[in-house]
Amino acid sequence: MKLQTRIIVGFLMVVLVPVLLFMATLYGFGQIQAGQVTQTQDTESSHYDLSIAESNNSDARIQLMTKDVLFVALIIMTFTSLTVGSWIYRSVAAPLVKLKRATNNIKEGNLDFTMDVEGSDEFAELCQDFEEMRKRLKESTEEKIVLDKENKELISNISHDLKTPITAIKGYVEGIMDGVADTPEKMDRYIRTIYNKATEMDHLINELTFYSKIDTNRIPYTFSKIRVNDYFNDCAEELGLELEVKGIELVYANYVDDEAVIIADGEQLGRVVNNIIGNSTKYMNKDHGIIQLRVKDVGDFIQIEIEDNGKGIASKDLAYIFDRFYRTDVSRNSSKGGSGIGLSIVKKIMEDHGGKVWATSKEGIGTIMYFVLRKYQEVPADE
Repeated sequence: MKLQTRIIVGFLMVVLVPVLLFMATLYGFGQIQAGQVTQTQDTESSHYDLSIAESNNSDARIQLMTKDVLFVALIIMTFTSLTVGSWIYRSVAAPLVKLKRATNNIKEGNLDFTMDVEGSDEFAELCQDFEEMRKRLKESTEEKIVLDKENKELISNISHDLKTPITAIKGYVEGIMDGVADTPEKMDRYIRTIYNKATEMDHLINELTFYSKIDTNRIPYTFSKIRVNDYFNDCAEELGLELEVKGIELVYANYVDDEAVIIADGEQLGRVVNNIIGNSTKYMNKDHGIIQLRVKDVGDFIQIEIEDNGKGIASKDLAYIFDRFYRTDVSRNSSKGGSGIGLSIVKKIMEDHGGKVWATSKEGIGTIMYFVLRKYQEVPADE
């Protein structure tokens, strides 16, 4: 029952009960007086003295009855007022006590409680709204805790990963300054190493910048038509040169027609390939490392497969490798380099392209990363 309805009902009870009692009293008096008049008319004159005596007795009874009725009316009015007041007070005070207790919990930082809501009046609705607010506040607080933890882990990873190439660069520069690189061959090797370490640092900084854009949904996409063969032929050529320096063989196979076209952002698609390749090279544990890049036509989609013969991923970890900062085991930690967000970036870019990414792996044998993109098809114009 709504609070307004309760107040109206209580007011009517407090007003109507005394009115009804007063009307009942008047009706009783009227009946008594009518009986006296009738009795007086029917009595003979010889009994006049007796009638006067009986009339006096009747007046005394009326006065006594009046006192009894007024006393009973006072008791009923008091009882009614107390009952109605208590009824309305409970409907107001109980929710207020719950709200006060809940407010104190929130003020003290405790969100692990539940407000039990009963009834359907305005205070019950207020308690329900307060409970919804508590749930959302708790979710927001938990999300903030997770985000703060992720940011701290990211800073730790990036700091570690930047420190490694900086230390190497510093060491090689000191070697050049001390004259250790005393031959053209050593000087060339030192300079190339410094360049490679600086490139690693640049890649880490770009990854961190891109990560910040993911959280704010401000990734700068520039979608365009891309010929699949041309794009991945160029991509394989660049990757082959980079992997050759690292002593890893690239095997490239393209099974797509020359006319196949996709709608994608070439730069971000390259980021996807490079992140997957970088992850494969990072955990390569074979003397003769091999990475295979395969491009296939699977109906309405183009499927790209990147397979390595590295250490592989345990089945219990496979479902989580695209989660931000997920680490599979002790050997796959920041000591290997990397911020821990490379594959989560891959997943985000693929989702924004309307595609998807997944992986299969066997420990000790290697891992295959798959991602698919929908082919572009011209829609014939109506004649």
